[in-house]
Amino acid sequence: MQVVLHTGLHETDSDRLFKTLLRNRDGLRPDGIAIPGPGKYRKLISEMLNALGSMPPAPDTRNILLDSVLDDDAGHVDRLVLSHENLFSVPKIAFQGGVVYRKAEQRLQTLREVFAGDAVEVFIALRNPATFLPALLQSTPHDTIAQLLNGLDPAQVRWSDLIARIVGALPGVSVTVWCDEDSPLIWGEVVREIVDVEPTHAIIGAYSRMADIMTKEGMARFRAYLAENPDLTEVQIRRVMVAFLDKYADGAKVEPELDLPGWDADLVQDLTEQYEEDLFDVARMPGVTLIAP
Repeated sequence: MQVVLHTGLHETDSDRLFKTLLRNRDGLRPDGIAIPGPGKYRKLISEMLNALGSMPPAPDTRNILLDSVLDDDAGHVDRLVLSHENLFSVPKIAFQGGVVYRKAEQRLQTLREVFAGDAVEVFIALRNPATFLPALLQSTPHDTIAQLLNGLDPAQVRWSDLIARIVGALPGVSVTVWCDEDSPLIWGEVVREIVDVEPTHAIIGAYSRMADIMTKEGMARFRAYLAENPDLTEVQIRRVMVAFLDKYADGAKVEPELDLPGWDADLVQDLTEQYEEDLFDVARMPGVTLIAP
């Protein structure tokens, strides 16, 4: 069995992704792709990981977990998709000890031990720290970014460090990442990669993230254009998406408001440039695939 672990990050529309996956569940089931509801496993997995800590799982843990998660016989499932944005931690301790998700690799190692006979794949959405940190702060009881970061400087938040730790701790496990900022353009591709179907496979909700930042008029015109041009290739559709976003994007939805004490335009620019350099390093890592427009 192939076991897909979508691990967030926090504040990267993880639930929107999961809702899109659920909308496609029935159509994917005949192909042996299982997308169980989150109520079946999120709490169960978190409790299991918290209880185990660094201890190895019991030999029957996989069977117990699958019995709780799957409606069908596990023998009929070729690919199991699990999405859990709190897999690494809950938001308030995302930087516990001044480290970015310090238990990430340990928790993934435990799950790989649980699914020792299966092929485990990890999917992670990344986000510019300049917008990620303020958004995450709102999901915690902390009052300031300094409290959230627990001694870490914002400039030290580098996703390449996290990905390198994961890759180093889980040799042979493929890691796929993408930028949350690119999601409106690549949403359908991200879903197809997670469920492992052909690039031409129709995905319900493939343009839902695009709709989030488009005017209603623009989205209606875009859908009408696709209906009038059904033979467009994926590359051509991507170009059409860019053109429509250039003309019809809702500026208020594209640019998040940043209103934090001490955060000025220069800091945001510095963090953004660092993020872009960081992504370049991530894309060059062996075993890592970066989905980009």
